[in-house]
Amino acid sequence: MVAWGSAYGGTMAGIRELADHLHLSIGTVSRALNGKPDVNPETRSRVLEAAAALGYVPNQSGRSLRQGTTNAVGFMIESGNDVAGNLDNFFLGVFDGVQIVLSRHHLDLIVLPCSTVEDPHQYLQRMVARRIADALIISATHRKEPRIELLQKAQIPFISLGRSAMPDDYAWLDLDFEGYALRSVDRLVAKGHRRIAVGMPGNDINLGFVFHDAYRAALARHGLAYDPQLVLRAASSDQGGYHIAHDLLTLPDRPTALILIYEFMAVGVYRRLQEEGLAPGKDLAIIGFRESPLASFLTPRLSCFRLSLRDLGVGLGESLLASMPAFADVYPRGIVHKVWPMEFVAGGSDAMDVR
Repeated sequence: MVAWGSAYGGTMAGIRELADHLHLSIGTVSRALNGKPDVNPETRSRVLEAAAALGYVPNQSGRSLRQGTTNAVGFMIESGNDVAGNLDNFFLGVFDGVQIVLSRHHLDLIVLPCSTVEDPHQYLQRMVARRIADALIISATHRKEPRIELLQKAQIPFISLGRSAMPDDYAWLDLDFEGYALRSVDRLVAKGHRRIAVGMPGNDINLGFVFHDAYRAALARHGLAYDPQLVLRAASSDQGGYHIAHDLLTLPDRPTALILIYEFMAVGVYRRLQEEGLAPGKDLAIIGFRESPLASFLTPRLSCFRLSLRDLGVGLGESLLASMPAFADVYPRGIVHKVWPMEFVAGGSDAMDVR
């Protein structure tokens, strides 16, 4: 692999050089690099940015970093109470596929869990400063994604699982959220539904915007008016689904169908409906997002979409290596932009026909 460049003419800066450059003590720089809470946020940001730009390498990294490589790829994901349940087996399956690719080249995968209480940009700054890996995979991309700018500026090979609204000059793979919205609306309209609500994430993650735009386009294609009251936002969890169902039930002109962008929301929706003596698939048609072990335990079974997580991980790993000069001959794809297809799986949750 090719070592990350630095502003020190190809050499790597140690902590003393970094401290001298910033006119700070070694202790302050060390605490900033290690995320200690007693460091001023502005100082921490200065240290992390300088460490990334100057090629700082911690002494304990050993022989691999002296050679300018770690032979590892980092995969950054969100962690925390708000998203932990929603992860289910998703990332485990994706990790498996990525590692299949990396193992062909004697590379290792390092999982980098960023807590939802921490700023992901600052977290990644710290990982870049520590030279954790030779290349990175990021996920949960937002409309404007500062992590992309950080990695581009540091000239670190990377790919994102999910697009942003920024210029398309980086590698990405994304699930087919447009297709999910369009096909779901088409299916529900064919069953006579005209009031179709959607359960959306409550943050500015880009997949929500992609899905929302496709939902509006699908309604327009069928001559249906867009009603912002039918766009219900909550946390991407079973509790979020519970709140969405509660809000839906209070609407004066209650919708007859609901499309959820996360399958774990369905658990909360089912629970709230049952509290009111209502049944999914009979009193409200529901389409979830992804088939998961959880979906098979819901009654009625959740109508949703299927994809191979391992295949997605393999595609992600190969597309990352394709963007790296050292592997360009093995994976001659250039910078990959790919929307990953999914297959609809009918359950009983959207059986309700109102024609």
